[in-house]
Amino acid sequence: MGSTGEACPHTMTADKPEAGELALEPLLTCKLCLCEYSLDKMTTLQECSCIFCTSCLKQYVQLAIQEGCGSSITCPDMVCLNHGTLHEEEIACLVPVDQFQFYKRLKFEREVHLDPQRTWCPAVNCQMVCHITPSESGARMLVECSSCHLKFCSFCKEAWHPQHLCQENQIPLLNEQGSLIGTESETPIKQCPVCRIYIERNEGCAQMMCKNCKHTFCWYCLQNLDNDIFLRHYDRGPCRNKLGHSRASVMWNRTQVVGILVGLGIIALVTSPLLLVASPCIICCICKSYRSKKKKHSPPTT
Repeated sequence: MGSTGEACPHTMTADKPEAGELALEPLLTCKLCLCEYSLDKMTTLQECSCIFCTSCLKQYVQLAIQEGCGSSITCPDMVCLNHGTLHEEEIACLVPVDQFQFYKRLKFEREVHLDPQRTWCPAVNCQMVCHITPSESGARMLVECSSCHLKFCSFCKEAWHPQHLCQENQIPLLNEQGSLIGTESETPIKQCPVCRIYIERNEGCAQMMCKNCKHTFCWYCLQNLDNDIFLRHYDRGPCRNKLGHSRASVMWNRTQVVGILVGLGIIALVTSPLLLVASPCIICCICKSYRSKKKKHSPPTT
């Protein structure tokens, strides 16, 4: 386990030239920094086969570990067709050993946090993962730590209290919609509709994005807003005018989105005829370049 790209099994290497061939090493363009590098300085991801320079990939992985909270590290190419993720052996080759261990710890903690059948023992000096027996009714359960034998509540993590409800200052009880039981809909703590992680809203608009799974939803009704680029959800229904921004701000946002879409459409219409006209010249240039390279690689004749 190291931090250099040369030690990675997925780092590309150039083939040695055969006898009589010129040692012309091909160059590849990194999609992150848009610079050209030789094959030995590039890294190919195993899952999606996307290629990046090792230097950029190291910086990307280190930043993803710091801000990802243990979530999977995806391919840095935003238009990756295979939606690839980095394997642990790839991450281990791109970051120092201590940072890789930190990532594995965060990943394990995240898995336990998202697993409804596992939880951490609340005892200060105990780091045991306790198993929770699932309940059909969703009621709180008695959990006993197998290490320190502490008996606690599965909801509030306090000492087991079968005769009274969980205290208000502990983890709240949520209904099926993800809101607090017995309180108003504008509670400051709710669960993400996708990954079920707890989210606290102090201020700001009602359009929320979960930092854990990147899901966008409405804070009040928890409806999916991933595809609602115009925020039409707040024009009607029970969440009307509850976005938290002025009407002018919403209209300006929609104008910007429409302007971007129209601009892309105009660029596509303008460039399409030009590409058709210039395509014969482009093909001729590619053919000439290929022929010249073929001549350079061919061995000299006597």
